[in-house]
Amino acid sequence: MKFTMTLPKQFNDMTVKDLLEKEWLVPRKVRHFIRTRKGLLINGKTCHFQDLVHSGDQITVFVEAEDYPKRTILFGDSTLIDPLYEDEHLIIVNKPSGMKTHPNQPEEQDTLLNHLAAYLAPDCQPHVVHRLDKETSGAILFAKNPFVLPILGRLLEQKKIFRRYQALVYGKITQDLTIDKKIGRDRHDRRKRRIDPKGGKTAVTHVQVAQIFPTQTAIFCQLETGRTHQIRVHLASIGHPLVGDPLYSKKAQKRLMLHAYELHLTHPFTSRLISVQALPGLWK
Repeated sequence: MKFTMTLPKQFNDMTVKDLLEKEWLVPRKVRHFIRTRKGLLINGKTCHFQDLVHSGDQITVFVEAEDYPKRTILFGDSTLIDPLYEDEHLIIVNKPSGMKTHPNQPEEQDTLLNHLAAYLAPDCQPHVVHRLDKETSGAILFAKNPFVLPILGRLLEQKKIFRRYQALVYGKITQDLTIDKKIGRDRHDRRKRRIDPKGGKTAVTHVQVAQIFPTQTAIFCQLETGRTHQIRVHLASIGHPLVGDPLYSKKAQKRLMLHAYELHLTHPFTSRLISVQALPGLWK
């Protein structure tokens, strides 16, 4: 496999070693192979790990297939993929409600990851960067190669991937607010999470009111953290569960009214802003 990247204008000079280890998070074993095989070129020329790289340099990295072994992913239906953005390193797709992000058992082949594997074959294989609940629809990011996967994972951890959700809740929320209640596992139902002030993990959700209806409110949610079921648990905890939530609301509806409407990030190799909306969303 060969990966070619041009360092962006804002790039600070550093050694090849630091580029691979600290900037691109290449695993130690793979860094060793790159060094011993002389598998990195700067502007088409071989180099040493202590050489400096600069803004505008073209970096070419060669790795062997065994450095990043492929997993077995059964192919699904490629026609079910709705791409919102795609380049040689990553892809953002619009996930429908009712579809799992990835399989939990090897024999499953009706998840988004299965369908995306069929869509990308035979050129590359998708890798999960983050997840959406089965009932949640909208924009979701995948890596198209294992080289970029840890870099995207770090951007997610550093809150440099912006995600904005649409939601419809029961009751009236009359003003914007922030919910910062800790979330932990529900000891009585393994599927659920609950507010846990003592043993839970920090969770922060910003809520912006979009439109107030007689018995419901349309809102936008922005996450500072990415806990399982965070939006669903937080809103249920203040008496405004999501419409159609099968776990945290007792009122049956066709679907969970939660949609990952916007996703923004700065491309790690080009520094170009990528901004997508997953249309049509829950409302226009």
